[in-house]
Amino acid sequence: MFTDAKSVLNMSITVTVSAQNPLASPGYKISIKTKKLLQNREIISGARVNAWVDSMRASSPTHTKSTSSVTDDQVTWNLHHPSALEMFEQIIDASKGKQIVMFLDYDGTLSPIVEDPDRAFMSKKMRKTVRKLAKCFPTAIVSGRCRDKVYKFVKLAELYYAGSHGLDIKGPEKRSKSKSDGESVLFQPASEFLPMIDEVYKQLVDTTKSTPGAKVENNKFCLSVHFRCVDEKKWSELAQQVRSVLKEYPKLRLTQGRKVLEIRPTIKWDKGKALEFLLESLGFANCTDVFPVYIGDDCTDEDAFKILRDRGQGFGILVSKFPKETSASYSLQEPDEVMDFLRRLVEWKQLSLQAQSRM
Repeated sequence: MFTDAKSVLNMSITVTVSAQNPLASPGYKISIKTKKLLQNREIISGARVNAWVDSMRASSPTHTKSTSSVTDDQVTWNLHHPSALEMFEQIIDASKGKQIVMFLDYDGTLSPIVEDPDRAFMSKKMRKTVRKLAKCFPTAIVSGRCRDKVYKFVKLAELYYAGSHGLDIKGPEKRSKSKSDGESVLFQPASEFLPMIDEVYKQLVDTTKSTPGAKVENNKFCLSVHFRCVDEKKWSELAQQVRSVLKEYPKLRLTQGRKVLEIRPTIKWDKGKALEFLLESLGFANCTDVFPVYIGDDCTDEDAFKILRDRGQGFGILVSKFPKETSASYSLQEPDEVMDFLRRLVEWKQLSLQAQSRM
């Protein structure tokens, strides 16, 4: 982790003064040239850019290690994050007597990761499975994508949708234990940022056009700069271009994901907050008999995994073929395994209902 710029600058100045003036008294005045401060800022900015790029590489493994190393890492990681398919019976036992609520990321979870984000289509089999899932359990799609775009991919009106990392939430109806009206859930805590985000989008498109393969996606309440089609040797250059635009907008923050940099408002809101908001909307805010399950593949999903771990309710499932640091309890390797897990949940629920009807 890196210290904020002001702290690092102060630290650099203190070290320089101590080395040059070891006997300087506490009240001694020292003038520091602006050029030196600018050089320090450039060093810090470079460190930040490198940190973003390194983090993207870590969350988007593309280099194969030696076979023995990968095997050892995978075995150890699987002990702490076992397959949700292999542990299905244990998961069902933990959920007995509780209301399961499903939260699903989209890219890399319900659809495969593809080079062109506009072609991340969901398979017909997956759509059919998710439709059946929503008939059995309250189900929400939580994505960094624009909510309207995710809806066009999924095409299921019966789901809840949380787009832009939860900054744009809407559902089909108000489901709760005490209310049955048809009021639609709608929550947009960052509406005031829309003009700024549109302005930054135009600047990013113009600034990054010199980098082959770079793509800027406007997700309404946030922006995504995709690195997937960019030569890895150009990643640092592209990250620096993004930073050059963002430094003029302190009300926006930048985070990294799988071959993507995300630009969002600085408000305290993320996928974890969206999960809590949806649980409250469904009437499960303070319930002990709710069992939330969140399935996602990216580092932005960690906010939701941490919320579930802190609540001590339900669990997170990380979709990944590679060992990663995560707060999820279980793992699945790819969208096909996600579909198998969801199918088993549906089958278990249908069998339970049949058993109850015979009693």
